[in-house]
Amino acid sequence: MRSDVTLETIFQQDIITQMQSHGWQVGSSQGYNREKALYEQDVLDFIQKTQDKEWQKFKSIFPNDTERHFLDTVVAQLKKADINATDIESRSYGTLGVLRHGLKTRGTRFSFCQFKPEHGLNPHLNEIYKQNICRIVPELVYSPYANKAELEATGKQAKKWRIDLVLFINGFPVATLELKSEFKQAVQNAMAQYKKTRLPKDPETNKPEPLITFKRGALVHFAVSQYEVYMATHLNGDNTYFLPFNKGTKEQGAGNDVPDDKNEYATGYLWNEVLTPDSLLNIIGNFIHLQIEEKEDWEGRKYKKESLIFPRYHQWKVVTKLVEDSLAEGTGQKYLIQHSAGSGKSNSIAWTAHQLSSLYDANNKKMFDSVIVVTDRTILDAQLQDTIYQFEHADGVVGRINNKEGDGSKSEKLAKALEMAQPIIIVTIQTFPFVLRAIENSTSLKERKYAVIADEAHSSQSGSTARQLKETLMLEERDEDDQLTSEDVLDAVMASRKGSENLSFYAFTATPKDKTLQLFGRLPNPELPPSKTNKPEAYHVYSMRQAIEEGFILDVLKNYTNYKVIYKLKQKIEEKDDQVDAKKAKIKLNQWVRLHDHNISQKVRVIIEHFKKNVMGLLGGQAKAMVVTSSRKEAVRYKQAFDKYVAEQKYANIQAMVAFSGEVDFSENDADSSHLIGKKFTESNMNLNLKGREMRKAFDSDDFQVMIVANKFQTGFDQPKLCAMYVDKKLGGVECVQTLSRLNRIYPGKAESGTFVLDFFNDPQDILDAFQPYYQTAELADVSNPDIVYDLAEKLKAARIFLMTEVEQFVDAFYSKNKSNAALANICKPAMQRWQQSYTKAINDYDVTKNRLEITKRTGEPVLIANAENEFAEAKKARDALEIFKKDLGSFTRFYEFMSQIVEYNDKELEKISLFARTLRPLLREQAADEDVIDLSNVAMSHYRLSKIRQQDIQLKANSTEHKLEPANDLGTAKPKNKNEEFLSVILQRVNEVFITDKLTDQDMINYVYTVADKMSENTKMMKQIQNNTREQAMLGEFDSALDDAVLDSNTAHNEQTMQLMSDPSKMRQFANIIYDVLVSKSEL
Repeated sequence: MRSDVTLETIFQQDIITQMQSHGWQVGSSQGYNREKALYEQDVLDFIQKTQDKEWQKFKSIFPNDTERHFLDTVVAQLKKADINATDIESRSYGTLGVLRHGLKTRGTRFSFCQFKPEHGLNPHLNEIYKQNICRIVPELVYSPYANKAELEATGKQAKKWRIDLVLFINGFPVATLELKSEFKQAVQNAMAQYKKTRLPKDPETNKPEPLITFKRGALVHFAVSQYEVYMATHLNGDNTYFLPFNKGTKEQGAGNDVPDDKNEYATGYLWNEVLTPDSLLNIIGNFIHLQIEEKEDWEGRKYKKESLIFPRYHQWKVVTKLVEDSLAEGTGQKYLIQHSAGSGKSNSIAWTAHQLSSLYDANNKKMFDSVIVVTDRTILDAQLQDTIYQFEHADGVVGRINNKEGDGSKSEKLAKALEMAQPIIIVTIQTFPFVLRAIENSTSLKERKYAVIADEAHSSQSGSTARQLKETLMLEERDEDDQLTSEDVLDAVMASRKGSENLSFYAFTATPKDKTLQLFGRLPNPELPPSKTNKPEAYHVYSMRQAIEEGFILDVLKNYTNYKVIYKLKQKIEEKDDQVDAKKAKIKLNQWVRLHDHNISQKVRVIIEHFKKNVMGLLGGQAKAMVVTSSRKEAVRYKQAFDKYVAEQKYANIQAMVAFSGEVDFSENDADSSHLIGKKFTESNMNLNLKGREMRKAFDSDDFQVMIVANKFQTGFDQPKLCAMYVDKKLGGVECVQTLSRLNRIYPGKAESGTFVLDFFNDPQDILDAFQPYYQTAELADVSNPDIVYDLAEKLKAARIFLMTEVEQFVDAFYSKNKSNAALANICKPAMQRWQQSYTKAINDYDVTKNRLEITKRTGEPVLIANAENEFAEAKKARDALEIFKKDLGSFTRFYEFMSQIVEYNDKELEKISLFARTLRPLLREQAADEDVIDLSNVAMSHYRLSKIRQQDIQLKANSTEHKLEPANDLGTAKPKNKNEEFLSVILQRVNEVFITDKLTDQDMINYVYTVADKMSENTKMMKQIQNNTREQAMLGEFDSALDDAVLDSNTAHNEQTMQLMSDPSKMRQFANIIYDVLVSKSEL
């Protein structure tokens, strides 16, 4: 009978067979000591075969029961590992410490693993390397407490859980594998198994399990199926964090492709590439390390945590490949590594730097005299030092060239480091050109070989520094506010140093520029020149798409809202308003929704209110935001406007810092800056709350929530708590991706709440074009159509359920100092009653006409039936219109609240209707409750609707072949119309001819026209005269007296206009014609 090929045991046996072919030996559970978590005989065999002299010495100290004494000493060293320790000393304990550093005891010294020698100068070490014992044990029952003895001694017994495969090196457990056959269970079941049943402390006996205890036992744990692999280095119950260990697909997404050979497993790379004896030994010797990170809990309390870092597949692959190819190809090569944010570039760079610095060629000569790492990230400095110290266990391997460490000037320190051939030298972008100059100018250094590793996009530089670099590197002239990145420098360096056979360049970047690709990319066919069919490409890619799909970064375009599309609306009106002086048209708006495109203070209002209502409460109150400005002068004014608005509103816990380079001063040519002339502004005098702290650290504290930047911190700045970005600057290409990507870092709770981008400047297509090269087949949806809000407002007014005079009264009462719930309820009551009476009548008419239709149908009279059907249709239409009106109130409020966060509507009427509609809608019930009280606090907070905002947002779409913008404008009954918008502009132009407008804004005049018109429209007799007569006839009737009454009634709110009209009859006649046209348009709706 044939066996079931879908079974997990078949999958397991296939893996074991293939691993055996690579040199693994199969063991059994009998050889495993559960208490010691060692495959004891392998430990003893390796020591006795490779270190007999030391073994004999130890045997002389413990002549009796030598092996037991020795193993007990080893276990004691393993047990010293403290899972909570964060000190350097503790790193020599536990499995990794013992394998890497051995054991000293009683005057003897033992090594438990021989890593592959860096060179062949000591053949003996190569012989020992071959003696390493790599063993695979299937179905291992690991708990020391799963036996009768434990049950008899304590009355409790652990369950006999089995781990599918456990890997040992010289008797020490290094990896466990839980296997799942996708035919029966998915890889997620393996992860759940680790979390639920592979517990570091046995739940039955409450005793630690040595094999799966962090640091003490196995180093890494793999969940494996035929399709996917995940790994964890710290088993901690439900808190266990698994990382994907997949290759990625050909389309650069997450997961694995089906292999070309259909008889191979998609996850075969795990045991055929990564877990071969040579590869695993190399990973233990040169990759795995402990990393101390400062973490923060939800309450903001900081603590240190040590993690064991095992490389992700792409990290292991690129570093291994770089080392192999550097050895094979020699120096003078270029390697462009396109790794997205979230790829772990810092560790990849550290591993590459370390392994290149200790690389020897076939002649046992060092490949590189020094490895030069170009970075401005201080965190990478510290990480490099700490990581490499764990591998080398020696000081002086890494040297940093800066003003803070060591004696002498930077140039002296640099010369010394180069002369001494310090293995790894860390320099800044600014220092790097002088490294090249020093090498070029020295006869001895010129003959040496160097590896240059470039970390992408660091803190920006401007002014004199950029000019100095330009002179050094012959860079093109650039504006003082333009930023300079490592890529810019390297591009110039490469262009000026073609053919340098002693320099190899390794450029790590998420966003290679066009020029970078041409200079550092590799030709598919190196025999042919570059062409359209032979374009340079990256050496290795880990895409943004894969990083997002694997959960290492967030998709910042998911909640992208673009302002430029909306700004076009205002431009359509302004083109018709040539007579209006722009300065006189500035509107002092009292609500944060009022935007003015060229007025920073209005944008600041939008930013602060959006942050306060949508962002501030995220991440347990830890959320932060960045404002990106286009110049240093703008940043200064943003900061001033920000502080002023926060003070005026008396907002607590919203403080901004401003970041820019150098000093800023204003001149007479700068708009609205006369009060700033003669003052000098710097980061220090504008950020008084820094208290001597570095800006990154200060921003990470509770003292600052918003960072306003001008060409600074837009790249190379990692702040995971950044949840919102407000962009008021033209962004394009790489700068666009790098800037918006400040938001993509993950943080607990951030993926659920999402991120916000409010962009006041750029077009969605430009943003898509910038992101597209780094995210495969992404597609951007368009923003919502802002014109819909006008159509909905007009539709609501046309229903005549409420009057604008009632809306005005409501708004005045709502914002009065002594706000009264009773007053608000009373003001809303007439509208509620109109709707209620109309709705009751409509329901009654519906029932009556429906019954009449049914009776009429029985008569069989065609005329009677047709009339009854028409009556019923009209009744149904009336009922539906009232129900739709109530729905439209909600649609208008929601849509306006969403769009007004970023649209420059400049329309007080819309704001007033929104406020009124939000309150009116709950009142429209068939039977009004006696306790009908408006919850004003709830009304004020209704703007905080994260889910609804995200529903409107732009999203990247994978696997799309076109750049297509898709609008999300389905609001049911609302349809876009531009008629009213054009009419407003015509009316405004005519009003400008009537009034002396020095003291009046455009909006003042538009509001006045509609205030008078609304008041007059209450006169039903006059409105009928307008509807049924010509202009001349209608204006001879009730019109003049109604106009006089409306103008006089509006005197309090519109004194300036009233005085002008009452003192000039010709103006009144002009105004009357304008009002007539408005009323006609109202009657037509």
